[in-house]
Formats: sequence, C-alpha cells, structure tokens
Amino acid sequence: MRRPNYHEHRVSAFVVIAGMSGAGRSHAANNLEDLGWFVMDNLPPSLIPKVAELAGPPGTGTDRLALVVGSGRYHDEAAGMIDDLRAQIPGLRILFLDAATDVLVRRYESTRRRHPFSETGTLAEAIEAERIALEPVRATADVVVDTTELNVHQLRDRMSELFDEGEGHAMRVTVLSFGYMHGIPLDVDMVIDCRFLANPYWVEDLKPLSGLDAAVVDFVMAQPVTAEFLERMESLLALLVPQYVAEGKSYLTVAFGCTGGRHRSVAMTEHFAKVLAALGHKPAVMHRDINK
Repeated sequence: MRRPNYHEHRVSAFVVIAGMSGAGRSHAANNLEDLGWFVMDNLPPSLIPKVAELAGPPGTGTDRLALVVGSGRYHDEAAGMIDDLRAQIPGLRILFLDAATDVLVRRYESTRRRHPFSETGTLAEAIEAERIALEPVRATADVVVDTTELNVHQLRDRMSELFDEGEGHAMRVTVLSFGYMHGIPLDVDMVIDCRFLANPYWVEDLKPLSGLDAAVVDFVMAQPVTAEFLERMESLLALLVPQYVAEGKSYLTVAFGCTGGRHRSVAMTEHFAKVLAALGHKPAVMHRDINK
C-alpha cells in the first residue's frame, strides 16, 4: 500500500491541539470551529495520521483541519505521532494549552470531573504527573498558550489572533505587557525586563494612569537611559525577527515586563508594536495585567 503523500493533499492548514487537562483544549477547538476550521476532538494519537489521510484528498472539502489530542492513557503515543506528522505534512502546527497547577486544581474542583491521571495521589499530584508526561509534547509545540489568566472570551481572542487565516501564513507576532508581581508568562519567546526604568507608579499624578496615557509615555521616554535602550532593542529586533522568519517560525511573542504590568511595560509594548509593524508585521498587542 502506497504511503500517503500529504504534499498532494489540499489541506492548507493543519493544527494539532494538545495540552494539560483543564487548560482549555475543548474551548480552543470550539474557537477554531467558529473560525471555519474542521475540528475533531479528543482523538487517540494513533488515529490522527489516518484521519489526516482521509481528510486531505481533493474533494473532501476540508482545507483547514484541527485535531485535538486527548491525554490520559494516550500521552505516551502523542510525541511519536507528532514527529511522524511533521515529517509528512508541510506547515503542520502544534498548539499546546497550559496553565498553572493551582488554577487547574480550582477548575477541576469546580467541575467535579475526574482527572485522567487521578489513579493515585491528590489532584495536584495528578496534574503534576500529567505535566511531566506531556513535557515531550510541549517541547515540540510551535506555540504555547498559557490560559492561567485567560477567561473564555480572552482565549477566543487569542485563538483568533493565532489562527484566523484571512491574511495568509506569515509569522504571527504578538507583543505582550505583563507585571512580574503577577508571574512571568509561560507562552512567550522573548522576555524584556523594563524595571530598570524609573517607575511612574511613584509619581502621584501618574499612578492612576497607564502606559496608554500620554503623560506616562512622556515620563518613560524622557528618562536618560530610554533613548539608548530603544535604539539597541530596535536593532536587536531588526536582526532577530527576519531570522525567525527565515527559520520558518510560525509564531513569535515578545513580552515586556515591569513590576505591576500597568505603566512601563505597557508603554514599551505599544512602542515596539509600532517597531515591528515598521518591519512588515501586523503584531497583536496584549496588556495582560493593565487592569490589575
């Protein structure tokens, strides 16, 4: 029997959704379905290559296919399946959904569902066991989405940014601001610490404002070190971003952090979103902690 040649197929976009139980795999699948993708949920990894083969030939009407990989007893098969699919399918993308353990515990306690790794030990221990088991899959992911701080509406927006194919398959760039006091985001490629800049929080008139306000931007930009930082950071992005594109990277997330995620990091995120736009990208901008 001839081995399927995925280069002959008409699937223009192929995504495998994996991740921690409770991190939002089913919500992500629903979001892709709303964007017009054909989605199959909770498939055993061993069936995924056959499904891809059946979905791909001309005449099936399936041009954007998303397959959700279940965990539990299937986790040991997933990494090998993904390696095989990467070798066969051009442009395959792996999305991994993750979240902090304490958040996953709360989600499971609220739903009263049984965790797939809950044969022995506490719920937190089951979650950590799954995290260890899925680490090889996470390591292969093209993009990791941390849903710890996301509600279902924010996850929908994030999925739209990543997988709405209306503008082709150019590298998707996201610029994110965050506060270190709320935790470093898990799903970023570059983290830039902006806490070396004087903090507008300690200026009475600026404290209630954010980095979206002109007065805060002026304060941050007027500091003696800012001009040199901007120049060097702009040069770094101009050097690195084309290299990521040349390497075929599908997603790039650059995060700027300050103490609370409301002033300095927001101003820098807005500035460097414009820099990336000047480099030919259309970056999505996210301010994770601006309202905290």
